[in-house]
Amino acid sequence: MDKGPATESDSAADRTTPYARIGGAAGVAAFVERFYGLMDTLPEAAACRAIHPPSLAGSAEKLTWYLTGWLGGPPLFVERRGAPMLRRRHFVAAIGAEERDGWLLCFHRAWAETVADPDLTALIVPQVESLAQHMVNRE
Repeated sequence: MDKGPATESDSAADRTTPYARIGGAAGVAAFVERFYGLMDTLPEAAACRAIHPPSLAGSAEKLTWYLTGWLGGPPLFVERRGAPMLRRRHFVAAIGAEERDGWLLCFHRAWAETVADPDLTALIVPQVESLAQHMVNRE
């Protein structure tokens, strides 16, 4: 996500972290709350929901920590849990196309409902889609 040093021709928005652009802690919290609300209710996300624990509170907390650091805010996940190693940490769950697609559906909807910055969306969503594909560990 780091584009390198800002130049004089960069706009102020380009020099602001995605974390700031999403609204900082409050923006991440709103996104994560909506994301897991959708996962808990959308029939299309049932396969993804099924590989999570009965309570989504711990998952929401970890996603909040991860997104905060990944978007350029404080490195909460690394401070609390160490290096993310996302694929390795998720290998205990069978993640196939159905789980990936349900997760992405929740991500896309929650993002669209909570983030109004189209330039940020253009920056973040393709990276998240690539990451979701990387998490698939079964046919």
